[in-house]
Amino acid sequence: MTTYAHAIREGFAHLLSTDDKVFTIGQGLWSPWYVGDSMAQLEVDYGVERVIDTPVSEAACTGAALGAAISGYRPIVIHPRVDFAILALDQIVNQAAKWNHMFGGDAPAPLVVRAIINRGGEQGAQHSQSLASWFAHIPGLRVVMPSTAKDARDLLVAATQCDDPVIYLDDRWLYELDEDLGPVDETPLAEQGARRTREGSDVTLVGYSYTAHQCRQAAEKLAERGIQSDVVDLRVLNPLEMDTVLESVAKTKRLLVVDGDWGACGIASEVIARCAEEGVLGSAARLCLPPAPAPTSGALESAYYSDVDDVVGRAQGLLGH
Repeated sequence: MTTYAHAIREGFAHLLSTDDKVFTIGQGLWSPWYVGDSMAQLEVDYGVERVIDTPVSEAACTGAALGAAISGYRPIVIHPRVDFAILALDQIVNQAAKWNHMFGGDAPAPLVVRAIINRGGEQGAQHSQSLASWFAHIPGLRVVMPSTAKDARDLLVAATQCDDPVIYLDDRWLYELDEDLGPVDETPLAEQGARRTREGSDVTLVGYSYTAHQCRQAAEKLAERGIQSDVVDLRVLNPLEMDTVLESVAKTKRLLVVDGDWGACGIASEVIARCAEEGVLGSAARLCLPPAPAPTSGALESAYYSDVDDVVGRAQGLLGH
């Protein structure tokens, strides 16, 4: 069995061993505690010239990686906290996302930005964000968020082999999940999208990253109460593949989207809007973060973040239970 964190390391090892154009760059990459077990000893196995630990400058290392990408390399720049990737938004949003479009499709920018969600643990509002909806809003950026160990490895590989810039967001709350992975799946990222992970007829539960994991757990509890859930893991937030969700909601007519981000202009509202536009929706609800920055105290954090029982309760509410 392989944990989610170690699956990410397997993805890096696969890429570094099979493509000499791949390198990684970012803060703390040689530190086992800074990025968990997800990059342990990679600099020993593949050299410090390809696993580059940088000073604290998000803009500089992202700009260097982008320059390498448009020069023929496949860099993965790593921001150990997504909160501080904001310092590199010009490189990501104004440059990487636009580059190939501005040159008529003749100048690919195969940059991967791996940014880690590291909330909880009384770390406060500046260290607790997801920002998934921000990135998913930008045309030209692909955005992936794995919820399983296998996806943590294989979506990293697919992202790095893609010719488009990709935001890869992984959540430390998932790092201890384990799974028997099997061989690496090199399906192109453009062919990947949402995946139904459980069949049911009463309600559709939609999540991504950690909330997809919560949906799977909630579905088990709901089944104990006689409620059968379809569970859809979005996996790729931009471009958002909706066929799987639409097919499910057309069957169940009830949709609950569990979003690890704030509700305003978010992924949950986008999913619900598209279902409404297609006329498949009976009733819908969303479970998102409260519209406030994350608190620092542990007691307030417990109230701020939704748990599996919250998902179960909201789903039962849709069914009138």
